[in-house]
Amino acid sequence: MSAPAITPVFVRLKLSLLRNGLRQSGGRKAAYITSAVFALLFAALQLIGLIALRGHAHAESVVVLAVAVLGLGWAVMPLFFPSGDETLDPTRLVMLPLRPRPLVRALLTASLVGIGPLFTLCLLVGSVVAVARGGAAFAVGAVAVVLALLVCVALARAVAVANVRLLTSRKGRDLAVLSGLVIAIGAQIVNFGAQRLGASGLGELDPAAGVLQWVPPASAIGAVHAVSEGSYGLAVAQLALTAGALMALLALWSRHLTRLMTSPDGSTLPGAESAAKERSSTGLARLLPAGRTGTVMERSLRYVWRDPKTKAAWVTSLAIGLIVPVFNAWQGTGSVYFACFAAGMLGIQMYNQFGQDTSAFWMVAMTISSTRDAYVELRARAYALLLITLPYATLVTVLTTAMLGDWRRLPEALGLSFALLGAMLATGAWTSARFPYSIPQEGYKNVAPGQAGLAWISIFGGMMAAALLCAPVIALTIWLNVSADGDDWTWLLLPAGTFYGAALTAAGLKLAAPRTARRLPEILAAVSKG
Repeated sequence: MSAPAITPVFVRLKLSLLRNGLRQSGGRKAAYITSAVFALLFAALQLIGLIALRGHAHAESVVVLAVAVLGLGWAVMPLFFPSGDETLDPTRLVMLPLRPRPLVRALLTASLVGIGPLFTLCLLVGSVVAVARGGAAFAVGAVAVVLALLVCVALARAVAVANVRLLTSRKGRDLAVLSGLVIAIGAQIVNFGAQRLGASGLGELDPAAGVLQWVPPASAIGAVHAVSEGSYGLAVAQLALTAGALMALLALWSRHLTRLMTSPDGSTLPGAESAAKERSSTGLARLLPAGRTGTVMERSLRYVWRDPKTKAAWVTSLAIGLIVPVFNAWQGTGSVYFACFAAGMLGIQMYNQFGQDTSAFWMVAMTISSTRDAYVELRARAYALLLITLPYATLVTVLTTAMLGDWRRLPEALGLSFALLGAMLATGAWTSARFPYSIPQEGYKNVAPGQAGLAWISIFGGMMAAALLCAPVIALTIWLNVSADGDDWTWLLLPAGTFYGAALTAAGLKLAAPRTARRLPEILAAVSKG
């Protein structure tokens, strides 16, 4: 007696999960319906736009790149949105008597149910219509659409199964928080690409498309264009490459699925050796000062590495602080002064220092009994920030200057960056004590409900104050640049800006310390609210 087919069961299971998820709350149903409507509307507009490309000289380049980006999106989707689809976690099926191959077929079929596959199908159909000419091309296009869609889905599944232990751990949640960084960087890259295309035309895409037409799933669309051009041998090779990639992904998926469902979960084992190694590791502590200063610095740096919200804020600031000046310099429209953006982005990390500790701040508060204790605490946090910010701001400034070839302005750009950084450290220390607010640990919100006003005052008010504090250095820079013989003295802006930034930091810490010591109960209540 043959075993019953499980594919229909998994399709019904997927539909049941979607239906029951929508029944949980009206808000969830409204959000799902709204996102579905917008996704389908965008897919329809995209389909119309691709069809309108039909007959364009560079239509193949556009659609090949679009499908390649689509495949990349399917590959990273499980990493950044692990909770978006409950069926991405096959550990729920470990206790069931299921064989890998039937299970792979069932999961692959069930994965075709949803908004994502429908959106992908619309883009693939539009791509085929844009490049296909003749009955043979459309026939190959039908096969290409099926292959490309299955490659995208199998790629997402293979990635999810290979990283399922990661995605269900704290590091997986870190990746989800960092998805905002990917969006921010992607927006900058898209903006840069759009500007280049607007200036040079779609012909700029041809070299990249020539390479990507051999990368599945884009190779399937390349096969349709090859048939339209009469290159049948090339089309067969590209279709075979796509089919081979699908087979390889299914085999990889099946192997990881077998290993996952038959091997113990190492993440639940004690790992005493690793824990002991971590406890005995003092490499970071050896490099830091002794006493409270070194302890606070080490704690702050560990927050940057381990806390998801803190890590996301730092990585986003590091990335955007580099992208803005470098991309503008790359386009030839930038200035060395844009390098100050790096210092400004990292200086923001000094704001709401105690809110980053959340409810754990009570342990810090117990160690602060005087103004001196508060001053050492704030100073150590500033030192930890400077340990990253100073070399980073210097690197971005030198890189921007090298790309522009304006080495004469390097000293003044560095001086302005250091002065701005000092001003933001000073205002950040003061606003941390005056306007603390809580950062929720769960979800994507960075401010607890009811504290948005405090966050706006703390960050934007502090930034405006920092800009005003930098006015003397800015005025000196302008005066030396407009003065007849000022070019001979612009090098003085580096030591002047450095000294001025250090003085501002010291003054800000001195002013913030007594306020911090006096307002410890209020600060603790504010940062523990979320």
